[in-house]
Amino acid sequence: MTHHAHRFTGYTVVVTGAGAGIGRATAEQLLAEGSRVIAVDVSEERLATLAQEVDGDLVAVVADITDPSGIDAILATTGERIDGLANVAGIMDGFEPTAEISDATWDRVLAVNLTGMMRLTRAVLPRMLERGRGSIVNVGSEAGLRGSAAGTPYTTSKHAVNGFTVSTAFFYTPKGVRCNAVAPGPVATSIEAPFRSEWAQTRIGPLLQTNLPAVARPDQLSSAITWLLSEDASNVSGAIIPVDGGWAAI
Repeated sequence: MTHHAHRFTGYTVVVTGAGAGIGRATAEQLLAEGSRVIAVDVSEERLATLAQEVDGDLVAVVADITDPSGIDAILATTGERIDGLANVAGIMDGFEPTAEISDATWDRVLAVNLTGMMRLTRAVLPRMLERGRGSIVNVGSEAGLRGSAAGTPYTTSKHAVNGFTVSTAFFYTPKGVRCNAVAPGPVATSIEAPFRSEWAQTRIGPLLQTNLPAVARPDQLSSAITWLLSEDASNVSGAIIPVDGGWAAI
């Protein structure tokens, strides 16, 4: 992975899910390229480990984006200037098909993957709009582009992320704030995704065995995310970019 030494000098970027996986890789790359990073995660332990292992201007915020007090805690640390937001935090379902969805799974997946993302984006937008510039990157999924990559709750949430992304881009690109999404395929992260449905295993299992690309490293996603956050992507807004080893082409 190539770092562009000073691409984010003077920037403040908020990264959710920063304690592990894609979020951590994104925080690390932003720090290496000069950004001040507001690293958000629900795990105090993971954030402490991150703080010990990286150099740079890191502000760790233990917060749950589904809780309004978590949003307040994040905004309390950013200062007036927010240049970028990487909405990385997300959870998987258990590959439940529609008839097998529990209310608890549905509510939790939608709360984290969609509602929390909306609330944090809504909260940072005024500060970006005030300065007439900013970049928001949402982590979607191949499950937002097809019906065969996850269970119904996760698939629904990630399709909704795409709609949230393009609508936000439509409204605010003329005001200088870009919004895009990356759609990963399989990535080596800490997110657990057990098959809790026999029928889903029957339907999806063979597809995952035959069509799945190689598992990506988190830094392969962070490279795309940081590109979209940077001025290198100044004319890109409203894009849903598969970063999936060619899975979208299958």
